[in-house]
Amino acid sequence: MKVTNHDIISFLAGGIICLTACISMSSTDSEKVRDERPLVASMTVSPELPASVRFCGEEVDITRYNMREGFDRELTSFTYLHSTTMLYIKRANRYFPIIEPILKANGIPDDFKYLAVIESNLDPRITSSAKAVGMWQLLEGTARDFGLTITPTVDERCHVEKATVAACKYLQSAYTKYGNWVSVAASYNAGMGRISGELTRQDVETSLDLWLVEETTRYVYRIMAIKQIFENPYKYGFILGAKNLYKPIAVDEVTVTSDIEDLVTYAKSYNITYADLKRFNPWLRDRKLATGGKTYTIQIPQSVDMYYKTPNTYVHDTRWVVK
Repeated sequence: MKVTNHDIISFLAGGIICLTACISMSSTDSEKVRDERPLVASMTVSPELPASVRFCGEEVDITRYNMREGFDRELTSFTYLHSTTMLYIKRANRYFPIIEPILKANGIPDDFKYLAVIESNLDPRITSSAKAVGMWQLLEGTARDFGLTITPTVDERCHVEKATVAACKYLQSAYTKYGNWVSVAASYNAGMGRISGELTRQDVETSLDLWLVEETTRYVYRIMAIKQIFENPYKYGFILGAKNLYKPIAVDEVTVTSDIEDLVTYAKSYNITYADLKRFNPWLRDRKLATGGKTYTIQIPQSVDMYYKTPNTYVHDTRWVVK
């Protein structure tokens, strides 16, 4: 459903996992080893790996060679893709408060919020090369099957709350089939048909034991690895304060039952720009809204929250910040 991260490990080591090699020596010794010195002063250290990780309430042993190496690959990538991983944490402060209650209300383990992180980078407007759209990267057919509206002026795959509900319906359907959340997660990437078929053909019980295409093989490890960093960011070199996190912005909700011919004029009537209207309602896909007899709710951001003149103080998860 989503393009994977590049396996790039930065030479810029940060935080507590970076060690500075300071070599003190005489001028004679200095001449002797001049050609042997590293080209950079900072040393890149391999992240510490646990023997097991907890996923959806179950302990997953990752000591087997392929599992340890698969998890190591993703943890190392997320650790050294500093800017991208840090943005995940900043955005989560705004979106996890929306996603978590919906997962809970639908009986989906809280860990699946990390699936949204790796699917979309927590960007509700993103579109993949495969035409998957929104924070949960839903294909059009799947979205319609699970109750989302897609028209020339509306795409509810970009509606964070509604798309999360649709994703929950898919995940619950997959759990009914597999009874195993790891296989459910793998099916979100590969599809239930592919995972079910391969479990039968390869005669194993869990997707972690399957031989699959690389993207799907990496998928569950990516979810587990980003969870590891979210729960221990300082351990992996990510140092943030409350002021660095993206604050939730309060909105007024306006019920709409009739067509809006010009969203620019509509936005101005609420003293916001068209750009702000689109940012807070990314499911609006045109310059007008044709309701088709349906009722929609448009979010209007409150101006008092739209500026960082007063630094953010809301911290959704205290583990994310250094006190």
